[in-house]
Amino acid sequence: MGSYAHWVFSHGTFAELPFDRAVRMAYNVMLRRDPDPLGREYFVSRLATGAITRDQMVEELRGSDEFITVARYRTALTHSLHAGRCAFIQSLPRAGRIMDLGGTHQRHPQGALVSMGYPYSFEELTIVDLPADERHPIYQAMGDEREVTSPLGPVRYHYSSMVDLSAFADDAFDLVYSGQSIEHVTESDCDKVLAEVRRILRPGGHLAIDTPNARVTRLQQDAFIDPDHEIEYTAEQLAAKLEYAGFTITESKGLNYAGRSLTAGAFSVEEVAGNAGAFAQARDCYVLTFLCRNDQTGAPNLAG
Repeated sequence: MGSYAHWVFSHGTFAELPFDRAVRMAYNVMLRRDPDPLGREYFVSRLATGAITRDQMVEELRGSDEFITVARYRTALTHSLHAGRCAFIQSLPRAGRIMDLGGTHQRHPQGALVSMGYPYSFEELTIVDLPADERHPIYQAMGDEREVTSPLGPVRYHYSSMVDLSAFADDAFDLVYSGQSIEHVTESDCDKVLAEVRRILRPGGHLAIDTPNARVTRLQQDAFIDPDHEIEYTAEQLAAKLEYAGFTITESKGLNYAGRSLTAGAFSVEEVAGNAGAFAQARDCYVLTFLCRNDQTGAPNLAG
C-alpha cells in the first residue's frame, strides 16, 4: 500500500479528520508549514461551531497574503506562467465576435480562450489553427473539430496558417487574441499577420498578444525555449512592430517578473516562477502582454 493510501486508511479523508488535524493538513498543503497557535485556535473554533466548513477554511488560506507572497511557486514555471496567462485572458475586453490565433487546447474542444477563463458571452469565437497533421504533436490528438458549443457561445474552427486570413471579411471581428502563437511565425510573416488582423478588426476593435520575452528567455538558455519558435521578441521589438502595423498600444504588461535574474545575468527559476502575476515593467518579465486598439483607418503599413 502506498504511503498516501496508508495514511488515508489509517487516519481517514480530509473531510473525516478531527478539526485540529484538518487545520494542520490545510496549513501544510496551502502554506507549507504547521499552523501557529493563534491560527490553529481560530480555525478549530470556527469549524467546531459550524461557522465555516473545511472547504471554506482552505479558501480563506488560499486568499491570504501568505499564500500569495510567501507560499509561492518555486519550480513549476510552466504552471506559474499559465496562471498569469489565465489572468490576462480574464482581463480582455468584452467582445461579440472573437478570433483566437492558434487557440486549440489539448484537453478542451471549446479552445484555450474559454478554458483559460475568458468571462464574457460572445456571438461567435473563431479558432484559427493548423490542420491536425501540421500541428505540434501534443495538439494532434484534438483532431479536426468544426463547431463546438461552449458555455459562452458557439466556437468554430478554421484550419489554415495564421498568416492567411483571406477567408475573413474586413471589419469582421471585435477582438483578436494571439496567445503564445506570434513567435511561431517569421518576422516577415508576423508583419503579414498584423496587417491581416488590422484588416479584419473593426475600427476600435482590439488585438491582444502574449508571447515570451527574449530579454529574459535568453538568460534561461541560448536557444529558443521551444524549438518550434521562429523568433522571440523583446518588448521594444514587438511594440515597434505593432505600432508600425497601425495599432495603438493601450496596455503593456509582463507576466512573471525577472528583475533579480536580469541584474545578476543568471536565470533563476525560483524567482521567475515565484513572481506569478502581471507587472508594469514588461521588459523585465518572462512573458510580454500587449493590448492594442485598431484606431486608424486606411491600409496597414506593409512597406519596408
